[in-house]
Amino acid sequence: MSEYPLPFSEFHPGLEFTTPARLVTAEDIRSFAALSEDHNPLHEDPGFARTTRFGTVIAQGALTFSILTGLWDRARFMSGTVEAFVGVQSLHFLRPVRAGDSLRARVRVTATEPRTRGRGLVTFENELVNDRNEVVLTCQATALLLGERPAAHHRSLSSPSSSGRNVL
Repeated sequence: MSEYPLPFSEFHPGLEFTTPARLVTAEDIRSFAALSEDHNPLHEDPGFARTTRFGTVIAQGALTFSILTGLWDRARFMSGTVEAFVGVQSLHFLRPVRAGDSLRARVRVTATEPRTRGRGLVTFENELVNDRNEVVLTCQATALLLGERPAAHHRSLSSPSSSGRNVL
């Protein structure tokens, strides 16, 4: 496994990755509210948010999950070999995400299921963790992966040094 992205055949239960971190900004939360039309004052109104148990504006759950999927791509382990996102078997929001939080994901392969033409389903157990090492989101997610690396890819295919595959 010298290059990313990995084809289906190189995934196996127990394989683990840690993604690079991503800073969540107030602009991210505002932009996602506009894009999703989720205008709950908890995500847009600092005065209202101060009166809640969170004390400040927090990110939408859907934004938090979307950041997770973006971190998968940034880690490159399946960027270019994922053919389809199949689904989420469980999704739990455990702590709020605030502007200024830096998030990274710990990802572990829990199952693989071969399909036709070398493709296969890979199920990942995910923990999204903030810079205080608090788990903010957990989920199991399944993706359909190609059987081969793409011939050409828009980014370097070499393994990242310190931000790629790590142990949970």
